Amino acid sequence: MKAKRFDQTFDAGESVLEHLDLQRAHRPGIDIKRVNVDFPQWMVQSIDRQARRLGVTRQSLIKLWLAERLEMRATP
Repeated sequence: MKAKRFDQTFDAGESVLEHLDLQRAHRPGIDIKRVNVDFPQWMVQSIDRQARRLGVTRQSLIKLWLAERLEMRATP
């Protein structure tokens, strides 16, 4: 199927799944890269308190805070 027809089919709300190789599909730029970061114990305890207060995991909170900080630095 040509790209133009694919776009038309998708835009019409029809399924395009049969035309995709879902085994190889991925979203560019969001591949996961695992990193290890060491924090002092007091910092982990503080992060955990905030995470519990917000009802999220430690990892989610750290990702959110880092994303917010990076976004702030990216905008002039």
